[in-house]
Amino acid sequence: MTALTALALSLLMIGTAFLSGIFGMAGGLILIGVLLSLFPVPTAMVLHAVTQMASNGWRAVLWWRHIGWSSLVFYVAGCLVSVGVWSMTLYVPAKPVALLLLGLSPFVIRALPERVLPRSFGPLQVAITGLLSMALMLVTGVTGPLLDTMFLRSPLDRKRIIATKAACQVFGHGFKLFYFGALIQQTGEIAPWFLALAVASSMIGTSLGRLLLDRLTDLQFRVWSNRLITVLASYYVGYGLVLMAGIA
Repeated sequence: MTALTALALSLLMIGTAFLSGIFGMAGGLILIGVLLSLFPVPTAMVLHAVTQMASNGWRAVLWWRHIGWSSLVFYVAGCLVSVGVWSMTLYVPAKPVALLLLGLSPFVIRALPERVLPRSFGPLQVAITGLLSMALMLVTGVTGPLLDTMFLRSPLDRKRIIATKAACQVFGHGFKLFYFGALIQQTGEIAPWFLALAVASSMIGTSLGRLLLDRLTDLQFRVWSNRLITVLASYYVGYGLVLMAGIA
């Protein structure tokens, strides 16, 4: 990796972490798309996992008073079940498949009837969300569209959403790192110095994002979050279709 590429990726990580620091979402969606275009799928997944664990971990520390700990426990339980199931297949998706599913997931969630996705965030709903989110993460690299939509449908305020989702994502990306880094083991070499740079960049962007989150109202937070999800999901659907057409 050249110094110029490393610098460009560092600035991208700061920017995407800044975006996630405001909305608790969207940044990871942008970053995984860029990483998938530059690296093989397993390598992109591992690098993305490290940066997102740093970004979400620091965000969880900044907002720890607002974390819903009971929700976190049931979410992690669902993730563990999903990782166990996927570990029996060790499936690695092709890039077009990963991008297409990444883009389609929020539209599928929004199309489901209210009775399937109730506005309740009880233990069962959270555990199922964890199971499905982890499955999506192992295919696309992020749980973003699914987990974001679930949280935005909940009655939680913006700070509780940011804090609880960040804590959930630390474990989710940790499981992804284990899956692709320890089980798949086809990630190639990522220089330790670049991993350190990625972690630092993610923490800087997250800290900057907190400054703007305090100025948003809950209504502004939900409106702009939904808009970001729609724009990014539409882009990835198009990108995935273009790559798929090129392969065909």
